[in-house]
Amino acid sequence: MKQSVRLGVVCLARKTFDCQAAEKLYEKISDDLHQIEQAEIELIPGLTIEVEDARNAARYLLGKQIDGLVVISGTFHLGHLVLEMEKVLRVPILLWALPELPYNGGKIRLNSVCGINLDASNLYKSGVKNYSTCIGPSIDMNWVDAVRIDAAFKEAHIGILGYRAKGFFNLGVQDLGVYRNTGMLIDHYELGEVWNYPAEEAEVSRRIDQIHELFATDDVTEQQVRRMAELAVKFDGFTDEHNITALAVRCWPEFADGFGIAPCAAMSLLQAEDKLLVCEGDIEGAISMIAHRAVGGEFPYLFDFSQMDFEEDYALLWHCGVAPCNLTDGRCERSLSSYHAGGRGVTADFVLKDGDVSVLRIDSAGSEYRVLLARGEVIPMEKELRGTYMKVRFTIPVEQLLQKVITNGIAHHASVVYGNFMEPFRIFARLKGWEVIE
Repeated sequence: MKQSVRLGVVCLARKTFDCQAAEKLYEKISDDLHQIEQAEIELIPGLTIEVEDARNAARYLLGKQIDGLVVISGTFHLGHLVLEMEKVLRVPILLWALPELPYNGGKIRLNSVCGINLDASNLYKSGVKNYSTCIGPSIDMNWVDAVRIDAAFKEAHIGILGYRAKGFFNLGVQDLGVYRNTGMLIDHYELGEVWNYPAEEAEVSRRIDQIHELFATDDVTEQQVRRMAELAVKFDGFTDEHNITALAVRCWPEFADGFGIAPCAAMSLLQAEDKLLVCEGDIEGAISMIAHRAVGGEFPYLFDFSQMDFEEDYALLWHCGVAPCNLTDGRCERSLSSYHAGGRGVTADFVLKDGDVSVLRIDSAGSEYRVLLARGEVIPMEKELRGTYMKVRFTIPVEQLLQKVITNGIAHHASVVYGNFMEPFRIFARLKGWEVIE
C-alpha cells in the first residue's frame, strides 16, 4: 500500500479573466482529487485572488500539516500569491496549469500556462527549487508519489543493529547528514538486544511449522530450523516494540558465532510479511527500500550486482538468501541451506519470479546525494546457486549500467521491486536537488 499523504489544494485567479469558468473547473478537479488513493485533500474553497486570500489559505493549511501544496492556475493571477503561501508552508509545490478554453469574443479566458510560468520564475529566482509543474486536465500522479516518498521519510524510524558489516566502509553514513537530507533519525542497538529478546514458545512453534511448510529443510538441522524460528520471533517483536520502520543488521561476521546461525533466512521469512530488514548494516539501502514501498513497490529487498554477462547482456542480481520468500518463481524448490558462515547459515535458496523490475539506490558521497535508477526484465533461469537471485536484462546495455555504477562510486547494494517505479524518483530527486544517475 502506498504511503498516505495530505495535500493542500488552492486555485488562483484574477478578476480580469474568466473566473466563473475557472471556478467550475475547480469544482470538477476537486471531485477527481478526492478519488486519489491514500490521500487526504485539504481544499481551499473558492478562488484565491487577493494577497490576503493567499495569506489566509497558508495559515489554514499550515494547521493541517500538509505534505505538499497543489497550486492550480485557474487563470493568470498575481505573482504574490504563491510566494505568500510558500514562505509559510515550506513544502513541495505542484504548479498546475489548465488547458486553455475556447476563445470567447477574441479574448483569452484563462491564460493559465502564463500563470505557472510566472510562479515558476518567481520561485526559481528566489532560490526555491522544490516545485514541479504539470499542464493538463489531471494532476500529475508521479508528483503525488514523489510527495509520498518525502512523507514516508519524515515518518520513518531506522534502526541499526550492531554496525555496518566489516570492511564495508562505503555503507557508512553521517547520521545528521541523513537527518538533514531526509528527516530520518537513526537509532543504534546492540546485536545482543535482539539475540536476548524474549521469544514465546507458542510463537516459536508456529514459526517452525511455517518454515517446514514453506521450505525444503533437508540440508539443515532441526536445531537450525528452531534457531531460525526463534530469530524470526525476536526480530518481529523487537521491531514492533521499538516502532522501527527498517532495521539494518550487521549480519556478519559476529552474528553466526553469537547466535548460532546467520540471519538470512529469518530475514527472508519476515520480509515476505512486509518487514524491512536490511543486510550488512546498510542504512542507505534501508532508505531506498522505504522509498520503494512509499510509492507502492511491494516487498523491496537488497541485492548485489554479482555477475555481468556482456555478451548476453544480463546481470545476475544475487544475495546470500534474504529475498522475500514469497517472491519465488514457483518452479524451483524453495529450500534452506547452511553453506554460509562456515556451515552456520541459515540461508534461503530460490530463483525469483519473472516480471518487470525497478532498481533504486539512494546513495551519498560526502554531503552529496545521488539516486541510481534502472529498469529491466527478469530472464527465467534454472536454480543453480545457493542464495536468492534473478537474471535481469536492463533497458540499457548492462555494461553501460555497470560503468555508471562504478564510475559514480555507487555502493554495491540496491533495492529492487517488481513494476515500473521510475518517474516519481526523478521528480523527488529534482525536488531535493539530488543528482539522478540512470
